[in-house]
Amino acid sequence: MGRLFIISTPIGNLKDVSLRAIKTLEDAHYIASEDTRKTGLLLKNLGIEKKGFLISYYEQNEHRRIPEIIDILKSGRDVALVSDAGTPTISDPGFKLVRECAKEDIKVIPIPGPSSVMAALVASALPTDKFLFFGYFPKKDGDRKKVIKQVKSLSKIIEPTIIFFEVPHRIIKALEALKEGFGDIKISVCRELTKIHEEIRRENISESLEHFQKNKPKGEIVILLNLKKKL
Repeated sequence: MGRLFIISTPIGNLKDVSLRAIKTLEDAHYIASEDTRKTGLLLKNLGIEKKGFLISYYEQNEHRRIPEIIDILKSGRDVALVSDAGTPTISDPGFKLVRECAKEDIKVIPIPGPSSVMAALVASALPTDKFLFFGYFPKKDGDRKKVIKQVKSLSKIIEPTIIFFEVPHRIIKALEALKEGFGDIKISVCRELTKIHEEIRRENISESLEHFQKNKPKGEIVILLNLKKKL
């Protein structure tokens, strides 16, 4: 029986890749990748030759790919799962494949490493002992209000640091919704983590709004807040 390796890859800085990740990518019979072009570039930069052994695996085709990958694993060959950047299954495809492997008693081995969630959390200056990751902040106004209500309820019980992903073209609307729901609280906004233009902001929501209205952001964004603790 083969093994499924869940490999974390760099979120921006290539030097963050682990020696274990490199070795596993070299040894795996196949690599299941969210974007084979991006993974191909990563492998090239790492000096790893895997032509013909990359399997495209993304949200729209995973229902078809999962049985194929399970068959490969049952044949005794190892498969490495990677996402575009960071840790697979965290707001990226992979959970369903891991679940199917668990059902089939196929060994799943995590290869930990870069994660924008953890990088943002430790740099936010917010409490790290309890945190909740909500994935991407909802697009629709009604869904945003539901999430804000959930955060308020949870914060009364466990006082967690709340973490959201957001994309540049929605950051203004997201910040406006958070300000409306929570008031002008202190937050942390982390952008382009580990990259050349890394930005870590700790300020009131109104200050973040003013900044991003004047300076159109690029890259992945992480928003963090804690309703019980001040920065």
